[in-house]
Amino acid sequence: MTEKKSNDRVRVADVIQKLGKCLELVPTDPNFHQISVGLYEKDGVCSVWTFSRKEGAEIRIEKIRNQLVALGGMEPIAGSSNQCRFPCGVLHARPVRFLMSQAVGKAPDFAPPKGEMRIRDSKSALTLMATGRQSGDRYVYAVSGEGEEKNAAMRLRMVVAGFVKYGEMEKVSDSDVSFSCGRRHDELVRLLMPYSRNISSVESMMEAEAMRGQMTTGTLGFSVT
Repeated sequence: MTEKKSNDRVRVADVIQKLGKCLELVPTDPNFHQISVGLYEKDGVCSVWTFSRKEGAEIRIEKIRNQLVALGGMEPIAGSSNQCRFPCGVLHARPVRFLMSQAVGKAPDFAPPKGEMRIRDSKSALTLMATGRQSGDRYVYAVSGEGEEKNAAMRLRMVVAGFVKYGEMEKVSDSDVSFSCGRRHDELVRLLMPYSRNISSVESMMEAEAMRGQMTTGTLGFSVT
């Protein structure tokens, strides 16, 4: 048993050296035998990886990579079945953590919605919207709301704060935000909308997931069965 654990630790070290730091760990994949899956990053390239030896794991990893592309607007690395990156060349680290959770947790055939970026607010009567436009040398998203709400302006400022916090976006005005790269990322904005509207619940969720990951992984927490 001691020798097996030692070998596993060597493998972890080898993977980190090859693929880079672990950005996000999903302790259990509900769509494939409850295996744990990690997302690593090195030189702007993100790699999906699992230590599981279960039959079909490689195919599952490729499907997760493909969902990172479909849900997050990333681009696949040619010749690889588990790697991708953002076309802008910037690693949007915090959004990619939410993206990874969605890519693993959603059904493999889940398709992202199209059209307007809008969602019902969870704490008001507003329907929240994000509308993008080119403004000088950067792409800006205006956050607005439809519906009758007494404190609409204050509520929208809180949603903007959510985009800044979870999207690592920059506040351009009271209602406008932009990614640090200045590029267009509609897929990420659509992904972030449910999180940006409810900061307190998201914080609790993240703390619970972090704790579950620690319990599952020990130091890095990957299933090797």
